[in-house]
Amino acid sequence: MSDARPPLPPFTRETAIQKVRLAEDAWNSRDPARVALAYTVDSQWRNRSEFPQGREQIVEFLTRKWRRELEYRLIKELWTFGDNRIAVRFAYEWRDDANNWYRSYGNENWEFDANGLMQRRYASINDLPIAESERKYRWPQGRRPDDHPGLSELGL
Repeated sequence: MSDARPPLPPFTRETAIQKVRLAEDAWNSRDPARVALAYTVDSQWRNRSEFPQGREQIVEFLTRKWRRELEYRLIKELWTFGDNRIAVRFAYEWRDDANNWYRSYGNENWEFDANGLMQRRYASINDLPIAESERKYRWPQGRRPDDHPGLSELGL
């Protein structure tokens, strides 16, 4: 269990919410190596039209992602859970190198092994161009502050 990543399945509502927030915090770090440690060494992903498998490909994918998606800020919200699975909805804001802003919306389905490592991640994502003035995520880069509204509170 040295690779254990609590909370572990089977999930309760409370532990599923904790797992979602831990994932959000890791992704907001924009540290590909840190994020990859939450996944099994042979994890399978579907992310848009890419299908990374394993931690090495996850790190490569995230490195490319965050080179392109600048000023990335993410909020995840629990949708539902059961046993070793969690479904989330999310939205993140980012800009490209030409200063065009986007809000990307999506849903993820996660499946965990007994040690709490994610073995499958299936994401569906859509990008919406937004004006800089329409941004809702204005906290400093990194972890979303505890008092910042979530998706539902923001009407997203």
